[in-house]
Amino acid sequence: MHLLQLQARTGIHLTLICHRPHLPAALHQALRAADHSVTADFEAARHHYYGTPTAELPPADEPAGPASRWLTLPALDRLISYDSPRPCTDPCTPPSIAWRHRPPPVPLTAHTAQRVAHRLHAATAHPRLAAAIAAALFTGASLQQLATARPRDYDDTVATLALHDRARYTDGCAAYPVPPWAGTFLRAAACFTRLLSGEDQELLAAPRDRGHLLRMAETARLRPPQPPTARRKGPAGRVEWDWRERQEAERYEAIPASRIRSLRR
Repeated sequence: MHLLQLQARTGIHLTLICHRPHLPAALHQALRAADHSVTADFEAARHHYYGTPTAELPPADEPAGPASRWLTLPALDRLISYDSPRPCTDPCTPPSIAWRHRPPPVPLTAHTAQRVAHRLHAATAHPRLAAAIAAALFTGASLQQLATARPRDYDDTVATLALHDRARYTDGCAAYPVPPWAGTFLRAAACFTRLLSGEDQELLAAPRDRGHLLRMAETARLRPPQPPTARRKGPAGRVEWDWRERQEAERYEAIPASRIRSLRR
């Protein structure tokens, strides 16, 4: 009954396998109110589960899912930024993002979006972690800002995701257009969060999930641009997620103190 309720609430395609020659009475009774079909033919069951094979092949560099080469994505540069926006406590309907304070992330090509979606599907079954990486790629936002989103901030009808930033660490509260490839992940996260704890839970990964999120991204072989070998702080092969932040900090430290005072004024 729980599985049937899950199917009714989420619209998933549910396949029940019964290892008996006939359906048990309880299952037969439960299925009476459900739209379903029954088959005892193995090939028919395979066709139902896997669908009709298509001639489309996976990308050439995706032979083993996440175990393939790295995808370096500049939109992940700010994922672990040190900014700290908080969710809005009052009702907030943000305007569309204006990109006044930073350039927008370069949209993924159709081919790259397909590769990213394939890797996220293969790397995790957790809808909020997968949706957080997807959202980072079309917003360029930090994990702290992604964590301000609640289920009500994702509007599937107009394909927008609202992120909040009352203190204006970056672009303030704003609504971002959701590309079609990412909508699947956002819809799954919204449905999961509502089933879990309602409208007040984070829609995407929370700051406390940072370790899990970065490990999942590395499992999917997704990373931001990396520093030159001579400027690496860690061992070769380890992803340096804070490279952009370190660059900005170093540039700031190089500014003379007198100029910093004038900038603060």
